[in-house]
Amino acid sequence: MNPSQLGTALRALREASGKDAKAVARSALMSPSKLSKIEHARLLPSAADVERILTAIGVSTAIKDEYTEVARAATTEATAWRLLRRAGLHKGQYATMALEAQMTSLRLFQPALVPGLLQTPEYIRAVLRRHELSEEVLARTISGRLERQAVLFDSSKTLRFVLTETVLRWKIVSPSMMAAQLDRIISLSRLSHVDIRVVPLAARRKDIANHAFVIRDERMVTVETVHAEIVVTDPRDVALYLRKFDGFALLALSGNDMRALLEHIRDDFLSEQETG
Repeated sequence: MNPSQLGTALRALREASGKDAKAVARSALMSPSKLSKIEHARLLPSAADVERILTAIGVSTAIKDEYTEVARAATTEATAWRLLRRAGLHKGQYATMALEAQMTSLRLFQPALVPGLLQTPEYIRAVLRRHELSEEVLARTISGRLERQAVLFDSSKTLRFVLTETVLRWKIVSPSMMAAQLDRIISLSRLSHVDIRVVPLAARRKDIANHAFVIRDERMVTVETVHAEIVVTDPRDVALYLRKFDGFALLALSGNDMRALLEHIRDDFLSEQETG
């Protein structure tokens, strides 16, 4: 089966199952119009789309693996930030929320910014201002990101974060707000299912902290570049990111050692605020 036949094959499987298109679309967390476009070959589905559709239909693991491999082979998805802005960044927050609702595990590596799930509202606003959004879209996007953070309190999921020390020292907001941001990370690190680690600047490392990436369920990696967001689903490529994450996690401070470092940096910010 080639990629152009994928939509037709998905439609045939759905019809054979006797399931209504609207019901399948709802279970697959997509609109009926998107499912229709996929089934009529007007839209090439991602591997994640295919997996959700087939899960909703209820096919065997073998069929699911075969079809998702076709989708993976078709292309590596890359969505330019300008297209995401045009569609509405706030909509992207809700699409990510849907992915995070389905996942059971998350690994996030971040060498530049505090991860969105850990950000305070003030930090979120400062980060999003670089996109030149209107006040209305900015407010809706901040609200969407804050809603996403509810996943942090779902103890059925395993959430792992590895940050570099640079992330904690980069002054995105005022010193007092940076101190509050670090306090939030310290607080969240005490949740039993949340593992937050920090790679100290003094650590000797062989690998390079190239860019941020997120691994969901060891099956899909989202990579943020300057111009686009890239989704990687080929198992061989996912394995590269897993090895990179694990390598930095081994170098990182965790638990009380990590919290002691954050408290030290926080106190530096507070001292700067007092003398500023």
